[in-house]
Amino acid sequence: MSKPIVIKIGGSTLGSSDTSFQDIAALGVRGEVPIVVHGGGAEATKWLDQLGIESRFEQGRRVTDERVLPVVVAVFAGLVNKRIVTAINAAGGRAVGLSGADGRLLECAIREPEMGFVGEPVRANPDSVLALREAGIVPVISSIGVVPGETQDQLVNVNADTVAGTIAAAVGAERLVFLTDIDGVHGADGSVIPHLSAIEARKLIDDGVASGGMIPKIEACLHAVDLGVPAQVIDGRQPNILVTGLDTGTRFD
Repeated sequence: MSKPIVIKIGGSTLGSSDTSFQDIAALGVRGEVPIVVHGGGAEATKWLDQLGIESRFEQGRRVTDERVLPVVVAVFAGLVNKRIVTAINAAGGRAVGLSGADGRLLECAIREPEMGFVGEPVRANPDSVLALREAGIVPVISSIGVVPGETQDQLVNVNADTVAGTIAAAVGAERLVFLTDIDGVHGADGSVIPHLSAIEARKLIDDGVASGGMIPKIEACLHAVDLGVPAQVIDGRQPNILVTGLDTGTRFD
């Protein structure tokens, strides 16, 4: 079987009115079984609000205390994961949901205790993911990890972009594709830049050309490249983009 494409689904609207899930199902049916990684931050915030639990963020990352953690796990590994699985299955594919806790897929460490139960990946064990893919089943992975313990593993919240890069490196992915709600990284003249080196990408940030929500997307791509996986930002709103349009957007390598 060929090297997989790892697809990070992002953006609160992706999958609701576009062809992302149909594209993923189509890739699986024709034997190019992708691996899907997702978060679910907007949905988690909604449920935390309903429960009267404040959402706090530090540099764009959710502070995950003992009240927030169960909600994040339930939403990411449960509700959002199963919505994506059922959408791919309904589109004619075969998908199975996992979290980073299953089979200790994603072993983590807590580097910043002030962030609460937020993990940083230190090891990936992708046997379960590769077995599903070998069977023609699309693995759908939520961004929950574990800190291994002697008697009990600790569940942790993990940045989904970081999870995607870590998984992509562990399975020797052909590339990591970030499905977003933008058409690529834009230069100073407003046009999409088709290819960026790490140096060029850093300069865009330093010069203020890339700002706001573009910065974490660039950082995620550079993280993947650092792990040895070419990365790409494409517009997930475009019809059939995963099937026919992987030469669009911005590539990093």
